[in-house]
Amino acid sequence: MLELKSIVKRYDGLTAVDSLSLVIEPGCIYGLLGPNGAGKTTTIRMIMGIIEPDEGEIRIFGEAFSESVKERIGYLPEERGLYRRMKVLDLLVFLGEIKGIPARTASERAGRWLERVDLAGWADKTVESLSKGMQQKIQFISTVLHDPQLVILDEPFAGLDPINTQLIKDIIIEMKEKGRAVVLSTHLMDQVEKLGERICLINKGRKVLEGAIADVKMQFSKNVVTMRFSGDRAVFEGHPGIEQVRDFGRELSLTLGPDMKPNDVLRFAIDRGKVEKFEIGEMSLHDIFIAKVKEDGGEVDNEVS
Repeated sequence: MLELKSIVKRYDGLTAVDSLSLVIEPGCIYGLLGPNGAGKTTTIRMIMGIIEPDEGEIRIFGEAFSESVKERIGYLPEERGLYRRMKVLDLLVFLGEIKGIPARTASERAGRWLERVDLAGWADKTVESLSKGMQQKIQFISTVLHDPQLVILDEPFAGLDPINTQLIKDIIIEMKEKGRAVVLSTHLMDQVEKLGERICLINKGRKVLEGAIADVKMQFSKNVVTMRFSGDRAVFEGHPGIEQVRDFGRELSLTLGPDMKPNDVLRFAIDRGKVEKFEIGEMSLHDIFIAKVKEDGGEVDNEVS
């Protein structure tokens, strides 16, 4: 659905995006992640045809960018922009018509969306009378009103409380189940960690890491298990496959050797006592990102969370 081939963008000698390549398939939630200033928004602007890459190629639905391609994309920019003095429903109908939707159809769709996001009672209110979070939901509706096949969301959860953040996440999952591709660009890696399927981590315009989230986490996860165990804890001390045992009172933390698998530890523990809790430790995307940048000899640019 979207392919970037070694795209480069420079500004006054600064390389904002450096030979970035990626492929996004239909029915995928794809996280474009990195700290502020990493090149995420610049990349999106090149995808949307707002700016052109200095080098490389972008293919959307197998084609170069065009107005017909643009009509099949929903784009929520980082810089929000609504006509503040327009009434909410009138605004959504207007924006729908720009996307080629007949006014009546746009009005019907907008009404359903307003109900979905709990704003039906605000249809005849002006945009400026809405709170920041409400305006964010209106902006989101305008992004998906024309039922795009590719949805690009730049910092989509900014300004939303936890309840509305979950609401938008639920809608994103529904779009994915309908075969849409959703690109989430954010510096808040934890927002994508459980929601997405594939990620591209970038720093200072360069791709640091890409792949399925499960594979990335498996690759970088620490070989550690946490266990709540009733029995003789000394049995773990002498096990040749366990490198370290840390006793925290209620729980044990076991560092496994390279040939020891978590399932082996679980079976060993069950044979010698009662296992009340067993968890395989894993690194967060944030920690993986930091580790990967340092591994490459670089420094993390700006704040990342």
